[in-house]
Amino acid sequence: MSSFDHKTALTAIPHKPGVYQYWDADGKLMYIGKAKDLRNRVGSYFNSDKNQFNGKTRVLVSKIRKITFTIVDTEIDAWLLENSLIKKHQPKFNINLKDDKTYPWIIVKNENYPRIYWTRKVIKDGSTYFGPYGSIGMMHTILDLIKETYALRTCSLPLNDKNIAEGKFKVCLEYQIGNCKGPCQAYQTESDYDKNIGEIKEILNGKIGNVIRDVKNVIKKASEDLNFEMAHQYARRLEVLEKYQSKSTVVNSAITNVDVVSIASDERYAFVNYLKVMNGTIIQTQTIEVKKQLDESDDEILTSAMLDFRTKFSSTSREIIVPFEPLLEDESLRFTVPKLGEKKKLLELSQKNVLFFKKEKLNQYEKLNPDLRTDRILATMQKDLRLTQLPQHIECFDNSNFQGKYPVSAIVVFKDAKPSKKDYRHFNVKTVEGPNDFATMEEAVFRRYKRMLDENTPLPQLIIIDGGKGQLSSAVKSLKLLGIENKVTVIGIAKRLEELFYPGDSYPLYLDKKSETLKVIQQLRDEAHRFGITFHRKKRDQGTLKTELEQIPGIGKTTADKLLTQFKSVKKIKEATEKELAEVLNKKQIVTLQEYFTPQPPKGGAENPL
Repeated sequence: MSSFDHKTALTAIPHKPGVYQYWDADGKLMYIGKAKDLRNRVGSYFNSDKNQFNGKTRVLVSKIRKITFTIVDTEIDAWLLENSLIKKHQPKFNINLKDDKTYPWIIVKNENYPRIYWTRKVIKDGSTYFGPYGSIGMMHTILDLIKETYALRTCSLPLNDKNIAEGKFKVCLEYQIGNCKGPCQAYQTESDYDKNIGEIKEILNGKIGNVIRDVKNVIKKASEDLNFEMAHQYARRLEVLEKYQSKSTVVNSAITNVDVVSIASDERYAFVNYLKVMNGTIIQTQTIEVKKQLDESDDEILTSAMLDFRTKFSSTSREIIVPFEPLLEDESLRFTVPKLGEKKKLLELSQKNVLFFKKEKLNQYEKLNPDLRTDRILATMQKDLRLTQLPQHIECFDNSNFQGKYPVSAIVVFKDAKPSKKDYRHFNVKTVEGPNDFATMEEAVFRRYKRMLDENTPLPQLIIIDGGKGQLSSAVKSLKLLGIENKVTVIGIAKRLEELFYPGDSYPLYLDKKSETLKVIQQLRDEAHRFGITFHRKKRDQGTLKTELEQIPGIGKTTADKLLTQFKSVKKIKEATEKELAEVLNKKQIVTLQEYFTPQPPKGGAENPL
């Protein structure tokens, strides 16, 4: 396969905004991108520093055999063109914002005495469509409001002036029960019907405040004219409208025609939420999921999704509330990153929705494929701890001693963020005298990795030391002696404030108390402590027992060790037969030991019977 001469291709690409396409050797479109400066952007893919790219990007670049491009006037035009081309061609290496759901719309039918109902099909027949509605519940709530407030026809009769004048129709049950005012028999004029339709369109556009104001004026006028029946009818309508407004208004009604967009992402997926706000009322909302392809940034995904939402919902708002300032430059748009107030509340509401959606989706995926959770946690740890590789193998050290006696060290091992108990190890400290925690840590770390190097066992990607800077320095000292200080990452965790220390860094790292990375580290630390304490207690108990056995005449240190090794506990030594004891002791020692453990009668002779 012939190589691609990117330098020659770049000379034909101008320094202008536009959209570029990458094609493979078979003439298949692989990727579509946009740029403020086409030549600079395309040239960055062929930068000599390939390490800046992830694996998929390197594969993409290796397959490029042709580059085409389209020049546009502005950066916003480039975004829009890219979005439409991706939807049309769906290249392999592009994220796809296409939603597989068909969302419902509310239609005001283009006809005399228009009907209002919901549909999933948008037809260019002159009708007015409102939506799409990401929440079907919200759509039905609005339709219920309209039905309860306005008497509209539901039939599909051709209600033109000629048919009505000729008396071709008769009123139906809907008229009898008050749900329709009978325009089919001219009981309601078309102008009165259209007035109601006008109010309904205002409601669907989020301008319910305007409708409420008009209804109040009608009530006031009807009361002044002593038309109490009309005043009562409109008072009931006002009650329904105000009740709906109190439920739907989430911010100050002064906030008009605003879009709100927020994002939550991890290494594999991104989730973007959109809110359409009119007069303080959310009239549309939707959250979409994006599977990342080439390690796209939150900025790129947020901007692509935002433009897609604005096209889908026919948004004309000039202000967009966002969690960060996007790189997109467009004089017709104003991006707001609120710090407080009503707009901050709107952004928080959007973020709350997108985080909930993300959590639910990831939980679903992880239940179907548990490996996804492992991959996500490892990737999160790599990012949080600034590691150069995934921490698939983690080891944690902890020391224990009692008043300087019985010092032990324990190591626990996690593989793929889960305990690997078969790999846990204990260390009896050999070279340290007295309570020296630093020296104990130094010995344990040296012995552990000296043996792994001797046996050619793969080293862990991350070592955690339970302790502060002193214990960490001791561990690093041993790693340097072994020449592996640059092959593994080692950190210390201080218990009091859960501070993470790195070698040579005087400032600790603090992780969010709820972060999964900190939870895994705490689990490692707690498991090492538990495992070490269990071993330490066993050693301490054995030491206490051995001391007791050495009090018996004729039983020295060596014999006491043999007894504990053979019988494990004093209780079993007491219960042992002479034959069993003879495996360790001579006859004289057996007699002495049995006398020692035989209860002696109290001085003064036997007690008098009752």
